[in-house]
Amino acid sequence: FCREIDDVVDEVSDPGVAQAKLDWWRKEVALTFSTSGRAPDHPALQALMPHLGTYAIEAHHLLQIIDGCQMDLDQSRYLDYANLQRYCHLVAGVVGEVAARIFGQTDAKTTEYAHRLGLAFQLTNIIRDVGEDAVRGRIYLPVNELQRFDVKAHELLKRGTSSDGTFTERFKALMVFQIERALAAYDEALALLPPADRRTQKPGLMMASIYRTLLREIATDPMLVLTQRVSLTPLRKFWLAWKVQALGRL
Repeated sequence: FCREIDDVVDEVSDPGVAQAKLDWWRKEVALTFSTSGRAPDHPALQALMPHLGTYAIEAHHLLQIIDGCQMDLDQSRYLDYANLQRYCHLVAGVVGEVAARIFGQTDAKTTEYAHRLGLAFQLTNIIRDVGEDAVRGRIYLPVNELQRFDVKAHELLKRGTSSDGTFTERFKALMVFQIERALAAYDEALALLPPADRRTQKPGLMMASIYRTLLREIATDPMLVLTQRVSLTPLRKFWLAWKVQALGRL
């Protein structure tokens, strides 16, 4: 479901068509939770229906995810971190909440952990994809933070190719700030996870280990995000996941 919704914004170039698709998905969600007896048309929601009660998945969860993608359709800039946080909550925090339930959440406080971890994941994605998003005309880094570090929007949209000699220094300072905040979000999330749910939430902890390591990799040369997608090798990801599973270490 999440992949399908995300693809509407990423792959549909006509805003009118994209809007029509999101509206269609909202109707599909309504049918999924309807008592009318009519099932949704999409196989993803048909497959999800038998498990809604098991994992306490509600309509507002799915609708919020659609609302997050609606924000992508309606705007390409965020004035401040508060606005960016709202976007991150819709496209990642809510996903984390549902995932935590599927993983076997037993403590209500685990929802706070899931929201914070979703924020950390989305901040990581934004940092990693600065260059790719710029190609699409999107800048997720808050406007007031660009101003604070004197990084111009047009410099990002052109990926620094036409900037003066100070761009590298200014951009690196901006990215260090972004990376440190994202790393802090991981620490905050882990501190919020109740001990009783640490075992059930291992899938999320594995992802946290991988994503946090990716952030540290980007920190060694933040300029790379303008021209390529920084990633970890499959073997390194496996090692990080294994350490969490076998040793409980991040």
